[in-house]
Amino acid sequence: MTTFVDTSALFALLDRGDANHPGAAKAFPRLLRDERLLTHNYVLLESTALVHRRLGPAALRALLEDLVPALEVAWVDEELHRAGTSAMLAAVRRRISFVDWVSFEVMRRQRVEQAFAFDEDFAAQGFRTIP
Repeated sequence: MTTFVDTSALFALLDRGDANHPGAAKAFPRLLRDERLLTHNYVLLESTALVHRRLGPAALRALLEDLVPALEVAWVDEELHRAGTSAMLAAVRRRISFVDWVSFEVMRRQRVEQAFAFDEDFAAQGFRTIP
C-alpha cells in the first residue's frame, strides 16, 4: 500500500519538542517497513524551508540525508500545478495551503488513500491519516 508523506509528519519526526513527535516516531519505522512512501517536490521545498528556519542545519541535514532518500518523489508538472491552483481558487474561503491542494491532487491521481500527516485538512478531504 502507498502512504503519502506530508510536511507535518516530516517536521514532527525531526523536532523532538513537537507535540506530534512521539506519534510520528512510533509510526515511521512501520511505514518504512510496510509501505511505499510517496511525496512530491513541493512538500520537499516546504519542508526544507521550514526545517532550516525552525530547527537549523543539523535537522536540515537529517531531513535531506536520512528521510528524503526513503521517499518516492513525484515531480509536479505544469498540469498538476494548474490543478492545485484551480482547487485552491475554488475553495478560497478555506485556509488550506497551496502545497496541500497539490498533495490532494497527487493522492487522487495515484489513488493513495492515506497520509502520514498531522494536518487535519487531509481527513477533511476524505483521506485516512496516520498515526
